Amino acid sequence: MAKKKQLNDKSIEETLWDSANKLRGSVETSEYKHVVLGLIFLKFASDKFEDRKAELITEGKEKYVDMVEFYTMKNVFYLPEISRWGYLVENAKQEDIALKIDTALFTVEKNNPALKGALPDNYYSRLNLDVSKLASLIDTINNIDTLRDKQQDIVGRIYEYFLSKFALAEGKGKGEFYTPKSIVNLIAEMLEPYKGKIYDPACGSGGMFVQSVKFIESHQGSKKDVSIYGQEYTTTTYKLAKMNLAIRGISANLGDTPADTFFNDQHKDLKADFIMANPPFNQKQWRADNELIDDSRWAGYEVPPRGNANYAWILNIVSKLSENGVAGFLLANGALSGGGDEYKIRKKLIENDLVEAVIMLPRNLFYTTDH
Repeated sequence: MAKKKQLNDKSIEETLWDSANKLRGSVETSEYKHVVLGLIFLKFASDKFEDRKAELITEGKEKYVDMVEFYTMKNVFYLPEISRWGYLVENAKQEDIALKIDTALFTVEKNNPALKGALPDNYYSRLNLDVSKLASLIDTINNIDTLRDKQQDIVGRIYEYFLSKFALAEGKGKGEFYTPKSIVNLIAEMLEPYKGKIYDPACGSGGMFVQSVKFIESHQGSKKDVSIYGQEYTTTTYKLAKMNLAIRGISANLGDTPADTFFNDQHKDLKADFIMANPPFNQKQWRADNELIDDSRWAGYEVPPRGNANYAWILNIVSKLSENGVAGFLLANGALSGGGDEYKIRKKLIENDLVEAVIMLPRNLFYTTDH
C-alpha cells in the first residue's frame, strides 16, 4: 500500500470521487455510494476506536482495551481485530479482500447493537469487484485523517458530498435518498427544532436529522435535547441513514426495519414536536381501491386518492403532530391545484387553520427531478 500522507483539505472529496469513478465498468453508478460509504464508515469507526484505545493506555487502563463497555461509554464503536482498518489495509491486495470487508462490517454490527441493520450485508463479495480497483479505493480512503479537525466534521462533510454527487450521477427518477442541503437548511431555520421530538416519515439518508442537529449546535444547544424518529421504505437507503447518523454520533429510532409508512407505520403512537419531510413527489398507485379506507390518519378528512399520495403524506404528518407541533415539508407544485378529494382535503386544512405558509421554490433545485 502507498505510504499514508496528508491530503489537501480542499481535494479530499474530489480525490475520493475520482477514485470511486475508477469502479466504472465494474458496478452500476447507483452502487458507488454503498461501496464507498461502507469503507469510509469502517475507516472512521476504526480511527475513533484506535483513538479511544490510545486514551485508555495513556490513562493506565491497558487491561480494559478489549472491553466493549469502555468504548461504548464514550460513544465509540468497539472493533474486533478483523474489523479494524489497519487489518484491511494490510490485506487490501489479497484475492479475498471483498470477503474480509464483508466480515469486518458483519463483526462491527454484531458487536454494536446500535448498528443493528445499518451496515451492508455480504455486499462486497456479491459485486465481484476487481481486486486492484478495490485496493486503490482503500488506499485513497486510508489517506483521510478522520480525526484531524473534529470541528470541521470531515467525515460528515465527505458523506454529504458523496450523497449529493451520487444523486446527481444517478439522474432523474433516482437519488430520492438525498434532499439538497439548501432546502433542508431552509426547513430547519423555519422550524427551529431546539428541543423535543423530531420526525421524518420518509427520511431517506437522514439529511433532515443531520441538519436539525447542526442547527441546534450552532445555536449553543445540545443534540441530547432532541429525540429523533424516522422511517424509510428502501432497505439500502435505510442502511445509508443509519450509517450517516452513526458517524455523527446521532441516536435515532428509525423503526425495527425498513417499511412502508402507510402500511407498516413504525411509530403509530408518536406525537412529534417537529416534522420535517421530503416525501416522494406524486407517488402513484400507493394503495389499492379497498385499502386504508378507514385509516385513523384521515379522520375528519376525505380519503386521499389512490392515484397520488401527496395528501396521504400531508395527513400522515398532521396526525403525528403534538398539540403545539409544527411541520415543514416539500411537495410538488401540483399539490396546490389538485381537484376532487384533494381539493376537499386542502380546503379543510385551511379551515382548520393548519396552514401557516406556502413557499414556492425555484425550479431545478433537485438533481433528480424537473422540480
